[in-house]
Amino acid sequence: MVTLYSWNVNGIRAADKKGFGRWLQRTAPDVLAVQETKAHPDQLDATLREIDGYTSYFFSAKRKGYSGTALYTKQDPLAIEPLGLPEFDDEGRTMIVHFPFFTLINCYFPNSQPEGRRLDYKLAFCTAVLDACNRLAGEGKNVVLCGDYNIAHTAIDLKNPQSNEQNPGYLPEEREWMTAYLDAGYTDTFRKLHPGEPDHYTWWSYRFGARERNIGWRIDYFCVSDNFFPSVTSAGIHADVMGSDHCPVSLTLNV
Repeated sequence: MVTLYSWNVNGIRAADKKGFGRWLQRTAPDVLAVQETKAHPDQLDATLREIDGYTSYFFSAKRKGYSGTALYTKQDPLAIEPLGLPEFDDEGRTMIVHFPFFTLINCYFPNSQPEGRRLDYKLAFCTAVLDACNRLAGEGKNVVLCGDYNIAHTAIDLKNPQSNEQNPGYLPEEREWMTAYLDAGYTDTFRKLHPGEPDHYTWWSYRFGARERNIGWRIDYFCVSDNFFPSVTSAGIHADVMGSDHCPVSLTLNV
């Protein structure tokens, strides 16, 4: 059994002050994918780069204090690479991590921004990620795509869908891409295992007591290639874990 976690920490240094390192050692997943690190490795204390039992890897944005992804893993990967497109790799948005039985793609999808100011950039990123998934699947890899997609797919995935139809993360173009992605041969593991269950969210605004009232969005996912889904034994949302405006999500695989 292999346990994977994914967490948008909204700044890894800020999250560590709220117990990130202690949480990781207590929870002890085999692999933790992190998004929105907002840091370069040389900005981090050794205690955060070298957590006992883990090897860490950082793909940081060129711009300091912005975006970025990271990985903590108990097992050394066979290989690790970026998406291979400078316009996205310069923001540290993707880590493609090859393990013996699956390939993990850790992604921090762009926010489309108010009035869709970055929607074209986001949709181009989405297309590139789907292309990468399809290429890997075509090579016979079992694909696991995790991270902060910044998309609530359907009405069940956010508390107030009607009032958010023109807001970033729930724009029609974003939801259409998510549908197309799943139709291309991938499974939203949590929704597959918890069909029709409302009120499961992974992000809450810091405003208006949204988290306490569970007024949230489910925008963090583990998706797998359809043929790999039989290896999934559980998919979880850990809303009780604090330290960010997102909570961790998890996937357990029988491999």
